Amino acid sequence: MLTNKGKYGLKAIVHLARLEAGETAQVADVAQRNNIPKKFLDAILLDLRNAGMLRSKKGPGGGYALAKPARSIKVGAVIRALEGPIAPIACASRSAFRACEDCGDIATCPVRSVMSDVRDAIAGVVDNTTVADLVQRSIANAPVHADYTI
Repeated sequence: MLTNKGKYGLKAIVHLARLEAGETAQVADVAQRNNIPKKFLDAILLDLRNAGMLRSKKGPGGGYALAKPARSIKVGAVIRALEGPIAPIACASRSAFRACEDCGDIATCPVRSVMSDVRDAIAGVVDNTTVADLVQRSIANAPVHADYTI
């Protein structure tokens, strides 16, 4: 399950992806516009910067921006940077495998088998979706406001 950390990180990176080239956004603005606690967002953006997805600039006009094009940042990479492995249980993880203490044989365990399928299904979506795709979804799903005057 995606925690608030992962959800907020995705919302923030989509916000940053919508900026004009060369523009930065201050943490307080991203937090306010996306209803994210600022202190929590500070830590999230630092994690994403440390993962090489964001760059930061200090001083007047400073803030955060994407470190690379939105089309090259996979949603799966954002989630893994913030949440760790995508597998729902450790024995189904490819990057952080850990056998269950109560399992006699991981090769025949039906729980591990189905959780591996869940991991593969999730990874199939998030590793084939980019931040640019999320921006497009946000535009496509935006409500249309029309003034009706008679």
